[in-house]
Order: sequence, then structure tokens, then C-alpha cells
Amino acid sequence: MDEQFWHRKWASNEIAFHEGAPNRLMLAHIGRLGLAPGSRVFVPLCGKSLDLHWLLAQGYRVAGIELSQLAVDQLFASLGVTPIVSSAGALLHYRAQDIDIFVGDIFSLSSELLGAVDAVYDRAALVALPEPMRAQYGAHVTQLAKQAPQLLICYQYDQAIMAGPPFSIGDDEVRQRYGHAYALTLLDKAEVAGGFKGRFPALEAVWLLT
Repeated sequence: MDEQFWHRKWASNEIAFHEGAPNRLMLAHIGRLGLAPGSRVFVPLCGKSLDLHWLLAQGYRVAGIELSQLAVDQLFASLGVTPIVSSAGALLHYRAQDIDIFVGDIFSLSSELLGAVDAVYDRAALVALPEPMRAQYGAHVTQLAKQAPQLLICYQYDQAIMAGPPFSIGDDEVRQRYGHAYALTLLDKAEVAGGFKGRFPALEAVWLLT
């Protein structure tokens, strides 16, 4: 899977991963991060997620990174905000009050560019990556956030049914990717209503990493 795969998805509006409302598991469990008003939350591979709208409405500051410039343009348009856009090394930096979004490859983002964050919220990032990239991703995000606590949401299903993305991330893999750096708590595991893509059963699991 390469960058062009995701650029084609956004260009053709094939974005079934974009939810039409804030994620229910985020709403139910984000309080476990213990965030104070004004806390800065890092959302990797953020797209134009409505979760960002919700976080901002709660008085949090948001930082994110997204490969697709089209997605980021649509995000700011939906927020009704005109960002200041500048170069940041190999990335573009979109910024406005309480929000910073970087455009480009997440592995080009450094902790210096990102700045300090209080937590990480990952709903659609780890599950978007093929297995060879997930170990690199987990270590990179942990380093970027300087081991700030994370709320991680994963899909679990029979990977033989569908090649992905999104990919199935089992409990053992979560422990493998993050257990060396965090204490892991499985907060909830619930069936995806109507099945995954309406075709087969799947679970959605939410983890707290502290």
C-alpha cells in the first residue's frame, strides 16, 4: 500500500472510514484520559474526522497529521475556519486557533514540529496500516507524544474475509506494539452494529494506554 492508494480514495470520495458523527467509543471513554480544559490532543491520520469538531467544542486543543491535503482542506472548510498555511520541512502546516494539522507522511513529523501534547487519540490510524508498518508506527507515535496517554480504537474481524484496510488488530498485537511503553487497559469491546461494512461480523475494541 502506498500514498497514492489514499490519495485515490480521497479524490474519488471513497471514504467509508469517515464517520458521520463523533465516534461513540470516544464519547464513552475519552474521560479516562483525565484531560484538563485546554489540553492538547494529537490525532494521527485524522482525515476530516468529526471527532476533531467534538474535541474542539469541548475546549481541547487539537493537533493532527493527515496524508491528504484534500482532506485537510475539507476539514477546515467544515470548521468554517481559514487556516494559515506554511511549510514545515517536508510537510505543510495548517494552523488556526486551537488547531494545528500537518499534511504529509506521518514519519516525516518530528516531536519538535509537533510540540508538546497531553494525549493521543487514535481511531483510524493503526488500523489503516499494513502489518509491516504498524511496528514502526507504534514506536513513532509513542516517541512523538513522549509517551503521553493514548485512547486507541481498533477493529477485530476475520482477516481472511477481507484484506483490509482497515486491518484487524487483535489484543495480542496491541500488547506487542505498545506493551513495552505503556500499561494497557482494555476498556470495551463491542460488536459493530450491522456488521462490518454490512457484510460480516466485527468487533470494535477501545484501549487505554497509560
